[in-house]
Amino acid sequence: MKYSFLLVLSVLGALTAHAQETNSVGMKLVPIPAGRYYRGSEGEGENADEAPVHRVTISKPFRMAVTEVTNAQYEAFDPEHKKLRGKAGFSKDDDEAVIFVSYPEAVAYCEWLSKKEGKPYRLPTEAEWEYACHAGTVTDFSTGRFLPASYQKSQKTDRTPVVVSLKVGQNPANQWGVQDLHGNVEEWCSDWYGPYEAAEQRDPVGRASGLYRVTRGGSHGTPMNFLRATNRLAMIPEDKHWLVGFRVVQAEKPVSQPLPAIPPKANAQNVSQKPFAWKAVSATQPVFLEPIRYVNKPACDAGVPYYSHNHQPAITWASNGDLLAIWFSTERESGREMTVVASRLRAGQQKWDAPSEFFKVPDRNMTGSSLFHDGKGTIYHMNGVEASGDWQNLAMVLRTSHDNGATWSAPKLVAPEHEKRHQVIAGLFQTQEGWLVQACDADAGPTGGTAVHVSKDGGKTWVAPYTDPQKPDYKTGASGGLIAGIHAGVTQLKDGRLMALGRNDNVSGADGIAKMPMSTSADMGKTWTYSPSEFPPIAGGQRLILRRLNEGPLMVIAFTHHPEEPDESKKGMLFTDASGKSFKGYGMYAALSFDEGKTWPVKKLLTDGKYRYLNGGAWTGAFEMNATNAEPRGYLALTQTPDNVIHLISSSIHYRFNLAWLQQKMLAEAAKQ
Repeated sequence: MKYSFLLVLSVLGALTAHAQETNSVGMKLVPIPAGRYYRGSEGEGENADEAPVHRVTISKPFRMAVTEVTNAQYEAFDPEHKKLRGKAGFSKDDDEAVIFVSYPEAVAYCEWLSKKEGKPYRLPTEAEWEYACHAGTVTDFSTGRFLPASYQKSQKTDRTPVVVSLKVGQNPANQWGVQDLHGNVEEWCSDWYGPYEAAEQRDPVGRASGLYRVTRGGSHGTPMNFLRATNRLAMIPEDKHWLVGFRVVQAEKPVSQPLPAIPPKANAQNVSQKPFAWKAVSATQPVFLEPIRYVNKPACDAGVPYYSHNHQPAITWASNGDLLAIWFSTERESGREMTVVASRLRAGQQKWDAPSEFFKVPDRNMTGSSLFHDGKGTIYHMNGVEASGDWQNLAMVLRTSHDNGATWSAPKLVAPEHEKRHQVIAGLFQTQEGWLVQACDADAGPTGGTAVHVSKDGGKTWVAPYTDPQKPDYKTGASGGLIAGIHAGVTQLKDGRLMALGRNDNVSGADGIAKMPMSTSADMGKTWTYSPSEFPPIAGGQRLILRRLNEGPLMVIAFTHHPEEPDESKKGMLFTDASGKSFKGYGMYAALSFDEGKTWPVKKLLTDGKYRYLNGGAWTGAFEMNATNAEPRGYLALTQTPDNVIHLISSSIHYRFNLAWLQQKMLAEAAKQ
């Protein structure tokens, strides 16, 4: 019965090819018949949002534009858009799909066209779009199981965008006379993004509210999986880039009621709003608590998008006494399935909550997160959002919470261009002037430096100071506004200068041995000068910490060497035990400076000397902790709570200690184990 009905629809659709109409801007439209279809797929993993399959009725026919809106058609409404032609190399001609158009701009175009034509124009609903794309078929593509080569335009993840023609209407129309639904550019739909429900629906219009508007169809520079009829994508409504355009339908809006807004995730549920009474730990009593895991796999039936690779954390404290940690979960670091998940260590508890989703723009890579509590009740969350996969062309978004992370403001594009210099690094901090400083990797590779972004108005506006970003030179000091090394830790010195330490782009010391590079800036990141630090370099799978402790000293946490270092003479560092005897230690250590980074007299291996089997997750894996061995690598993030306890997380493990413990030499009897 199902297939007979679809066959009837296909026959009806074939007849529409003779019913085209052309409006005053040269846009061709074809009628789409009313009918029913099965929306979604039995998707799993990154395609889980396509499930469950459910029956949808489109109760009224409508007209749909044969192709995406072109530059000429859009610029009849907004002539200023001509300035964006050729941006990133794309869409220069009149008959190419318009791009760099946000959701509000697409809606404004529809309103303009409605007045001009005297007929109702709008964006399609997600259900209408998929219905028209299937055009009576049940296969991944209206062309069958596969999409012919002629439709394909660099169908892979392109770190650097590959310029292709976006000329519309270059391939055969589907069974209902519509073109360019698989690829070319993604298309805005009118729905707020949210999960499907299993019940049969009539003229569905999405969720009542949300954070992201649905886009459909996939684009150039995108793997084939994202061009399927059932694939769902979405974007922050104000976002715009070279992968997304839109098409219109001519019809009144459906009158059906939207589904309820999405309820909060577990990390935002049952969040206490009672202020916590922080009691400072003794300044003289050493504290080192048992390391615990904060990355814990959720239950299989929890419905949490959780993948095999969990990495790149950030952490902060909340006024209610909770700790909040976030990190990305993905199958591959260049994957579109990447999501940001969160876990809470609730006040008084000893075990972290199971993770739940924290921030995810659907089908976009989400590399790079930071969290920061300003000490006055506001938590800042900064995150990167890619146009597609990979992690090079990121925009930066900011959210804030004033209720301990129970609710967050809508994501705001504070650096809206999808480009380099936007890969967020954990370590957002506030200067003595009250300015916010966010460090970001300047390149997607293993070298290339770190940029800073500065806000002087509490996160409302941001600037990225630099001279010439194309000419970083760590030997001459002609910086181009870049810190030497990626994944840099940045802090402010008491004299107002910024100081940073980074990974790679190493600088040789007086002895000719490569050292971790130190960068300083007297103009808040516009220019930098470079020198060798006294610390050994770090490399892949390692990220350092540089910050000022509540008590005043500067602290570095890094690693003695890289685990894959082939030269035995370069492995480990010398430390001193409680008896004054030197010993060689390996792995993660902390160093303290009491003279603004000139000297670092305290260096301590981050272990209490006990034997433990631990698993650092991500690139670290299993290791043994003992008197001479600490965690060998990991991406580090840190917060210090108002009671002065230092909370350090690596890619999987949560460490807790205080300044008195760092200043206490390792017990001689532990060192003998």
